[in-house]
Amino acid sequence: MSEYTPLEEYGAIGNLETTALVGADGSIDWCCLPKVSSPGVFARILDPGGGHFSIRPTAEYESEQAYLDETAVLQTTFETDSGTVTVTDFMPFVGEEDPSNPKVQGIYRRVACTDGEVELDVEFEPRFDFVRADTHVESTENGAVASGDGKRLFLVSPTDLDVNDAETTATATVDLSAGEDRWYVLQYGMEVPTDDDRCELLLEETASYWQEWTHNCGDDCPHEGYAHDLLTRSAIVLKLLTFRDTGAIAAAPTASLPEVVGGVRNWDYRYSWIRDGAFTTRALVNLGHEREAREYIEDFLQISRERDPAEIRPLYSLDHGDLEEETLDYFEGYRGSTPVRIGNQASGQTQLDVYGELILSVYHLAQAQNELAAADWRAVKDIADYVCEAWDQTDAGIWELRDDQRHFVHSKVMCWTALDRALEIAEGEAFDAPVERWSEVREEIKKTTVEEGYDEEWGSFTQSFRNEQLDASVLMLPLSGMLPFDDERVQSTIDTVWSELGRGNGLVRRYQDDPLPGEEGAFVVCSYWLASCLALSDRLDEAWEVFEAANEHVSPLGLLSEEVDPDSGDLLGNFPQGFSHLGLITAALYLKAAEEGEELEDPLSVRPFDDDDAGRGSISKS
Repeated sequence: MSEYTPLEEYGAIGNLETTALVGADGSIDWCCLPKVSSPGVFARILDPGGGHFSIRPTAEYESEQAYLDETAVLQTTFETDSGTVTVTDFMPFVGEEDPSNPKVQGIYRRVACTDGEVELDVEFEPRFDFVRADTHVESTENGAVASGDGKRLFLVSPTDLDVNDAETTATATVDLSAGEDRWYVLQYGMEVPTDDDRCELLLEETASYWQEWTHNCGDDCPHEGYAHDLLTRSAIVLKLLTFRDTGAIAAAPTASLPEVVGGVRNWDYRYSWIRDGAFTTRALVNLGHEREAREYIEDFLQISRERDPAEIRPLYSLDHGDLEEETLDYFEGYRGSTPVRIGNQASGQTQLDVYGELILSVYHLAQAQNELAAADWRAVKDIADYVCEAWDQTDAGIWELRDDQRHFVHSKVMCWTALDRALEIAEGEAFDAPVERWSEVREEIKKTTVEEGYDEEWGSFTQSFRNEQLDASVLMLPLSGMLPFDDERVQSTIDTVWSELGRGNGLVRRYQDDPLPGEEGAFVVCSYWLASCLALSDRLDEAWEVFEAANEHVSPLGLLSEEVDPDSGDLLGNFPQGFSHLGLITAALYLKAAEEGEELEDPLSVRPFDDDDAGRGSISKS
């Protein structure tokens, strides 16, 4: 098996259309073009021959990565015996067409020597369509061009590039002295003339965009002082995962990074899950970024308007295209983990919880903006009506288990939440609704869930009705408001999840086991759910203990993976993972609210409600 770069040694850059992973060794090992769900051009993270674009010293070096403050502009600094060089990587945004200032999608890499002298190797080795298409590389007047699968990728290089005999790779060696810099510009689809001044301008514009966006939460930042840097980085990650054309939000920018090294839990997360997107929009709304929430919700409400709620899928491609799952049998897989999958057959599953999460997002955005359009209400009403009919069915659940469907407690909780918040919207906005029916079904869901989902021997709610499998997703039960935090069953559930699923070091497994072979790592978001529940239970010391311990597993760049190996501490799963980052944001805001004694009438909103407001009225902006 080949040697692979640890996930914690990657940084992510992007342009709201796609994302690239850049290693601390100066190699871009993952990038799909033109969008994040397109076939990979650089995929060495999944196989040594998957394609890469590297710039690194020829001599031995030590490296360190850092983002420019509050941006997605990444800098990798190499220290050698002879000198120091920094590679700055970013992806400019492709704006409206301007003939006088054309922009194309690409990656810009500035190489600057700050001390001494450094010799660098440049290696350009793209592989179109995950290596399934023949790639042909040839020299050009400005550098090199790669062709394959009917697409072209240009590398504008300040130095001559040598193409190998097989015409698959272009390389160069460049010497830099202190004060010198060079720009390497990767352009997809077409080549646009560029020069150093233009590159510097794009760098300045890109950095300014991110800094202005991060400050958009207002002067009274809701997370000031509470893990501020981690929350800012998490917000930037969530923004990176948004797709500007539709408002859809990808769960992660990568595919098939394993939840178990050498195992089969390797899934493609480059798509928009209703669940993940709904949680993400709530996190962004709580930080004051309402535009992204509006765009996402409008995207999925449009889907809801166009089809029966029963036909709504749990996930979609970013442009609502098909999602067939297939395997790349010729790929070795990250650290030997096969099969390598692209596409995701979970799109055909029934996951009843997504209806609650979608209505929750609409509810929180309506509270933040103090309004809800009538057309949006019609979509919400149709979904709530469908929940009344479907809540007592089995489904695949939040973890998308591929064995028999069950009555998952989390799914029932979210069906209850769908009706609860739909009733709140109807009352607050004076919309017409079958209030009596929704109220009766809401109470029936609660009664059934409490009776069938709680196990007296465990002293805990369990994964599904009348089984003994523990599952951290039941922590959403008190967070949803179905039961109060001072309920003995809630407190016992929190303690049982912590003692039985906790792995120490702030890590929590999502459940005890599943039908797939191998034991997976600890699921990062579950740690933040636990910290959130402890904070809202007025168990602040314990909440801080879990929160700070979980934060020890953030990468040096502030990025979170899906899972963590509790023994080695290795990051596992697709990376960076939006679900993990939104968990961190929410837990930090819960801790802030608890520390400051704020009353949260609706815990999932995080932002406190004004005491003078009736019911679940407008959310305080303080």
